[in-house]
Amino acid sequence: MTITQLETFVKITEMNSFSLAANDLGYAQSTVTMQIKQLEDELGCVLFERLGKTIVLTSAGERLLKYAERLLQIEREIHSEVPENDEPAGTLKIGVSESLCYNRFPQILMEFKKHYPMVDIVLSFIMHDTFAELLKKGELDLVYTLNPQIEDSNLIRLHEQREYLGFYVSPDHELAGKKISERDLNKVPMLLTSHNCSFRKLFLNTMTLHDSNPDIMMETSSKEILKAFAAKGLGVALMPEMIAETELKRGSLVKLDWNGDDLPIYSQVFVHKDKRITKPIEGLYQMIRSAS
Repeated sequence: MTITQLETFVKITEMNSFSLAANDLGYAQSTVTMQIKQLEDELGCVLFERLGKTIVLTSAGERLLKYAERLLQIEREIHSEVPENDEPAGTLKIGVSESLCYNRFPQILMEFKKHYPMVDIVLSFIMHDTFAELLKKGELDLVYTLNPQIEDSNLIRLHEQREYLGFYVSPDHELAGKKISERDLNKVPMLLTSHNCSFRKLFLNTMTLHDSNPDIMMETSSKEILKAFAAKGLGVALMPEMIAETELKRGSLVKLDWNGDDLPIYSQVFVHKDKRITKPIEGLYQMIRSAS
């Protein structure tokens, strides 16, 4: 078997399609089909069940996928670390929480590219409940996330910095200028992030503990929409403080004086426990640490 065959195999599993994988890799579909047939012949097993236009990994395919992802990860590290270059090269796949990209992370990436111009960056937005698996599969090399503190025996935390959530309203909102706690938000229209967001879960759990029942007027994954609705006076927006800096300076939003329970969140950098810390990874997390 070859690295090319394994790359094709992994791409098909990602896209759930032979034709889409062929287009993405720049191959004819017949080439992709032939590569998988060669793999199946060599291993003596069927890797995909073909159910009409749908393909599903067989149990053998599931087992191969784990090894293929690890081998492709090792190949990337070989290209990055083995050549005797003064400058590291290769590809660094980074997963990042959207909130960190409003002001902090773009500057960090610009600094990184100055120091590592030969390293290509592949950037993906992540969800807190899926990134650990992506690190395990080798689909990400490093994750920079904003969440409540995460403990996972399969992950190594390279950096942690305390951050803060805030409650934001328009300047003419009835709560503007007041000190508030959980009871003050009972029946108050709230603008919250979507169901799988850890900020939302942290807040609602705290409200439940205090027998306070806010009126969830809107939920969205877009922080820009949260800010826009809050600025129009449609509710209280809960979001990380770093997101609202521009609106606070403009005066379109004001921050409420929160006197309730602590809502701890942290910016955190993770790699998988089996991941080798390459020079670009070390350089990036050191830059994140310096910028915090």
